[in-house]
Amino acid sequence: MTNMNDLVSQLDGRDTGGGRDRGGRRDSRRRSRSRDRHSSRKDRDRSRSESPPPRRKRERKSGFDVLPPGGVIPGVGAIPGMAVAAAAAAPAASGFSAAPAGQVQPPSQQATRHARRIYVGGLPPTANEQNIATFFSNALAAVGGTTAGPGPCVINVYINYERKFAFVELRTVEETSNAMALDGIMFEGVSVRVRRPNDYNPAAAAALGPSVPNPALNLAAIGLSPGGMGAQMIDANERVFVGGLPYYLTEDQCRELLGSFGGIKSFDLVKDRETGNSKGYGFVVYGDGTVTDVACKGLNGMRMGDRTLTVRRATESKPDMNMPNMNAPAIPPPILPGSTHIVRLQEAVTMEELSNDEEYNDIMEDMQEECAKYGTIHQIIIPRPGAPSGVGKVILNFGDVTSAMAAQRVMNGRKFAGRTVVATFMTDDQLAAGSLD
Repeated sequence: MTNMNDLVSQLDGRDTGGGRDRGGRRDSRRRSRSRDRHSSRKDRDRSRSESPPPRRKRERKSGFDVLPPGGVIPGVGAIPGMAVAAAAAAPAASGFSAAPAGQVQPPSQQATRHARRIYVGGLPPTANEQNIATFFSNALAAVGGTTAGPGPCVINVYINYERKFAFVELRTVEETSNAMALDGIMFEGVSVRVRRPNDYNPAAAAALGPSVPNPALNLAAIGLSPGGMGAQMIDANERVFVGGLPYYLTEDQCRELLGSFGGIKSFDLVKDRETGNSKGYGFVVYGDGTVTDVACKGLNGMRMGDRTLTVRRATESKPDMNMPNMNAPAIPPPILPGSTHIVRLQEAVTMEELSNDEEYNDIMEDMQEECAKYGTIHQIIIPRPGAPSGVGKVILNFGDVTSAMAAQRVMNGRKFAGRTVVATFMTDDQLAAGSLD
């Protein structure tokens, strides 16, 4: 029994030692496999982080899908539709599509807009965008002035209710030129003016279409006779440019000045389209062409207040050398009907100023200094509160009519403390009778 127990103990001890050996070998194999796996994983990580070598781009060998120069495949040009398809497939020479050979691209709407608008002035209070558009579309159709087919020829209207004018935009340049013949047409019981707008460029418009109305228009159909702006444009050689006009002169006053040389066929005083104020120049056509040059020589170089007139034919690029020199002595202006040597100013002074002795004396000195610019002043009368007549007015008695006219032109329309001065003429009889109002 003892021997058996000893044998079992020996066998157990051997197994235990052997177990440890096998366990050690297993642990060694596990550590080895772990190191191998860790090492191979790091190798793979390093290989991924390295950039792969660039691949060479394949070169096109055949070019089978590129058309030959000219876009025509040799030997197949006769196939129906091939030329069209080839042309469509051919790449453009630039980023913009080119117009077909021999075809001119029409100008854009924006490029022609200045030649497709008219200015309509003197509108009645009842005018609005709709009735203006309808009226001018119907009027042009009635005279045979529409050229772009049926439908309204007016496409847009801008109206300034305060200044009583409008800009009317039409479809075509030709229809716009025909509309110029409608100058003076009765609209809502009022005769309106039809003009070119200030941004109209005659040089650029010449290439866009007709610049004068069609002479075959049936103006009698709407109660007009040939004339107005259409006739002025046809008679362009007779147009006279008048520059250097004082800004305060009204259109009627300009007509009086220019009309002293002969009957006026037409006169256009150019005004700012936003404010309606004069720009200081205009164009006149005389009824008798023989007086045109006489008027130019008589008016050019004339001094009007602090301005000098420049008068010449509108077709001239520069003043005629035979005309008076700007530095030559001023030519006395013609005496206008109703002019006298006595000028009466209204809205030039206030009751408060007249009641204060110091301010009154200052006003008298200012008037003396101002009137001396225009000529000899014999007398200045400024009635004060309590006077029988003329309170609030200033009476200027000049030595001659020419000086009085110059002062009246300059002072009329002037602004003093927000008031607009009104300068008119009065007679010797009125002054003698003390009728100053």
